[in-house]
Amino acid sequence: MAVITTVQDLKDIYIRRVPKMFYDYCESGSWTEQTFRDNVTDFADLRFRQKVAVDMSGRTTKTQMLGRDVAMPVALAPVGLTGMQSADGEIKAANAAADFGVPYCLSTMSICSIEDVAQNCDTPFWMQLYVLKDADFNRRLMERARAAGSDTLVITLDLQILGQRHKDLKNGLSAPPKLTVKTIANLATKWAWGAEMLGTKRRFFGNIVGHASGVSDASNLGSWTAEQFDPSLDWNAIEGLIAQWDGKVILKGILDVEDAKMAVKVGADAIIVSNHGGRQLDGALSSIRTLPSIVDAVGDKVEVWMDGGIRTGQDVLKAVALGAKGTMIGRAYIYGLGAQGQKGVTTALQTIHKEMDMTMALCGRRNMAEVARDILYIPADFEGVWAGS
Repeated sequence: MAVITTVQDLKDIYIRRVPKMFYDYCESGSWTEQTFRDNVTDFADLRFRQKVAVDMSGRTTKTQMLGRDVAMPVALAPVGLTGMQSADGEIKAANAAADFGVPYCLSTMSICSIEDVAQNCDTPFWMQLYVLKDADFNRRLMERARAAGSDTLVITLDLQILGQRHKDLKNGLSAPPKLTVKTIANLATKWAWGAEMLGTKRRFFGNIVGHASGVSDASNLGSWTAEQFDPSLDWNAIEGLIAQWDGKVILKGILDVEDAKMAVKVGADAIIVSNHGGRQLDGALSSIRTLPSIVDAVGDKVEVWMDGGIRTGQDVLKAVALGAKGTMIGRAYIYGLGAQGQKGVTTALQTIHKEMDMTMALCGRRNMAEVARDILYIPADFEGVWAGS
């Protein structure tokens, strides 16, 4: 049995185990994938400042995210099609997060429904909302989330139109996969994945089929989804959704200082500096490069978190050092889920936690409150110097 010491080890297993279309769905960005790559590689430009002869005993990575006690400043991000990476994947991920002591956020485009996850996980989860043209669907989705015990809504702002991801188009991405000659040939090599999928009834978008008007089965799901992302979404609409939810609201997809200020103005409780994992606007700056300017602009008015490119506990620590009060991980836990199910998600969290804890200690810090920019060497041009900015 392989010894797992890094998230990359989980990814290596994940590649072998999960069908190509779902691996590609996770491990890709839009167009040239420049931003997708930069999200990961830009962390390497930040270096740590080692400190010695410091009492490293009594350390803790515990902190709070939006007033919730967490084992470390990490939450599991909403990821569509999670239940295609591993059978009942959303339930497995939610339980792994609950056991570890970090939040889990369910995607609108999940395979397991809100009700599925609530019935199989005792810990309340957060709900992510894609704002769709069907206002009644949006309203009922929020009502269902509240009924399931969710007190926090994550509104994704950067998917008014769907970015083009070439691999998804070429693979004919669907849930469940369409049985073409190419797909069947690939599935034949993923027998363990297939055996698990045969054992579950959850193979469609559970939050949509049977809940959206006119979508009673998978046959009309694709056309409905393709037409539903709302290009007219604006700040007035966002403010209305916040009032409609009447609970904590996190706005995800902020990359611009003025947008961050607007998020504060409309009443967000937290914002997530995010470029959708490089899956929307290719050529945008990485999340970690954008983070400092947004923290400087609004960090005393709202909790600022970030996602995008986090693969290690060192990445999490770098984000916190630059002012993030929390982070979200997506691909890092999906690798674990696809590789080993719920156990793999737990292993990914344990790996990230260990890396963060050890690095924090070697930088001479014992808790998250002590982590600041002075643990880093930051290049003078890290955020970039851009004409006209």
